[in-house]
Amino acid sequence: MRRCFAFIVLFCVLAAPWSALAQSCPEPVQSAHRLILVTVATLTSSAGTLRLFERARSEAGWRLVGSGEPVTLGKKGVAWGRGFSGLAGHDEPLKTEGDKRTPAGFYTIGQPFGFAASPLARYLQLRPESVCVEDPSSTAYNTITSGSLVGRTSNRENMRAIRLYRRGLVVDYPTDAEHRAGSCIFIHVWKNPTSGTDGCLTLPEERVAALQKFADAQATVLAVIPESAFGRLAECLPAATAKR
Repeated sequence: MRRCFAFIVLFCVLAAPWSALAQSCPEPVQSAHRLILVTVATLTSSAGTLRLFERARSEAGWRLVGSGEPVTLGKKGVAWGRGFSGLAGHDEPLKTEGDKRTPAGFYTIGQPFGFAASPLARYLQLRPESVCVEDPSSTAYNTITSGSLVGRTSNRENMRAIRLYRRGLVVDYPTDAEHRAGSCIFIHVWKNPTSGTDGCLTLPEERVAALQKFADAQATVLAVIPESAFGRLAECLPAATAKR
């Protein structure tokens, strides 16, 4: 009986660090094996740095893949996604529809998309009728669908008509029509290195193509984190980033 008790105590001690990490880190980063980490100097920054990390197991440490590269974000910077309001500091904004801010937080990477055909898994080839709905009153809010299915709402993007969508990735940003929490968040081709967006993240086309391949696997997560939040998320971020 004593040996059994000692084994249980030892197991609890060894498991404690990961248990604490699981409790302190929000999903989906707990179970992620690949991480697209975007850091910004301030909440009003429209430019940031993107780094790629991977790990063999969810309890293992992150390994940097390649080097940092520039990325553009919302014209007015970033704001916390409503699901991460608990991470927001005093007076840090929450994302709302039309605020021209990129949502901060942790989000799974969804489908890759583009104009041309592709062998990538889950790939969405955009058609002339493909639209993304930005109208909170629509049942199709924050989804890519056919324009013929959503009526004549004016709050939608005709995706095939936007050349910068010729290659991209869907960010699985949660739908919250009640709070008008924002919609149609993508990683896509940039116009140029200095033009901010309406809320998406943008890079050169060849780098978007590389991200499509990097994320063509399960458990890939996007993290958008202002430097002011590094201390709050030290257990969830790669060590070199958290120490900055």
